[in-house]
Amino acid sequence: MTDYVVSVIIENKPGISDPEGDTILNDLVLKGKNRNIKKIHSGTILKFLISEKNEKTAKDKVMKICDEMRIYNPLVSKITATVGNVNRC
Repeated sequence: MTDYVVSVIIENKPGISDPEGDTILNDLVLKGKNRNIKKIHSGTILKFLISEKNEKTAKDKVMKICDEMRIYNPLVSKITATVGNVNRC
């Protein structure tokens, strides 16, 4: 078994309001700087350190955990998982 870090990003689906991202954007624009930034999306990152036989199995296992434990709301959120180096955790 090898250790893997699976990073899961949870963010709102397109069309779902993102008040946190909007607040950060408004603060940037109101301060008169960074007017070229048009949109900011906020999200949550979870990092799992998991021992599995390969990257695919590690990613699949973490995705199954996220689904079964309802870590996110599939009606309004989407998740993206990537497998990375153990030193990133």
